[in-house]
Amino acid sequence: MLSRDEGLKLLKKYLKSENLIKHSFAVEAILKEMARHLNEDEDLWALTGLIHDLDYEYTKDEPQSHTKMTAQILNGIIEDEIIEAILAHNYQHTQQVPETSLDKSLIAADALSGLIIAAALVMPSKSIHEVKLSTLIDKFKDKSFAAKCDRKRIQLCEDVDIPLNDFLQMSLIALQNISNELGL
Repeated sequence: MLSRDEGLKLLKKYLKSENLIKHSFAVEAILKEMARHLNEDEDLWALTGLIHDLDYEYTKDEPQSHTKMTAQILNGIIEDEIIEAILAHNYQHTQQVPETSLDKSLIAADALSGLIIAAALVMPSKSIHEVKLSTLIDKFKDKSFAAKCDRKRIQLCEDVDIPLNDFLQMSLIALQNISNELGL
């Protein structure tokens, strides 16, 4: 398995957007926390989150290509289950059906990271530490808030036996713990 440092080098090689890099850190932190909760391999899950969008800057206008380039980059240098999860988080275009806990968790974490960051950005201080679970629950229910954050994808947490409110709480704490890296 790649080390985090090796994953970080890949991330910085393929992604230049500071926001996409921060998004990758957020998904990494959420997946690591989910792995801990589910007694899964924390390093493997975290690495999956860190590198899940390597090709996004190249494929953002071609959703049918997103994740396929990442799979090619990673082929032979990383575990197949990571590649499969990365492909599954764009299952609409890759036909890689999300089946495993890692697949579903990546999809949920990817969507929830955006909702949490959006919630932080509307706080008066723009600090993630100001966001509370009750705020997230309200923002989750408000379909007009962060409308691009697909709530059905977030609810995949329940397919891995993490109730929605627990998922919101653990993910919020995970991002609060890396607030400096996120600039929030």
